[in-house]
Amino acid sequence: MTKPEFDKDKLIKHWIESSDEDFETMMVLFESKKYSWALFVGHLMVEKLLKALFVKVNGDHPPLIHNLYRLAELSKIDLTDEQSDMLDKITTFNINARYEDFKKEFSSLCTFDFTKNWIEKINIMRSWIKMML
Repeated sequence: MTKPEFDKDKLIKHWIESSDEDFETMMVLFESKKYSWALFVGHLMVEKLLKALFVKVNGDHPPLIHNLYRLAELSKIDLTDEQSDMLDKITTFNINARYEDFKKEFSSLCTFDFTKNWIEKINIMRSWIKMML
């Protein structure tokens, strides 16, 4: 059995375009005061960029994981401690916004200032990853 044809550039473009759409969605959610969902979508945005980078670096489909630190590691990125910590924290936005056990607690944490601060950090991460693409 042969593998289906793999178009590396097309797949990278798909991940980047999808991430750009998520960026817009994150900002609309933030402006609508849906702070926990804005951070959740921010996680998705970073995840998709890391998956684009994975494809670029490894020439293969990215793994079906959501852990941003692990995706960066698999993409052979040298991370500072600060970047590692940021990726770990942003990964929690995926878990905390998704699962009922954590939603209420996470929602109460997501004030305007907290969310604004993390959106700024997510944007820094976005620009940094895009430079590698």
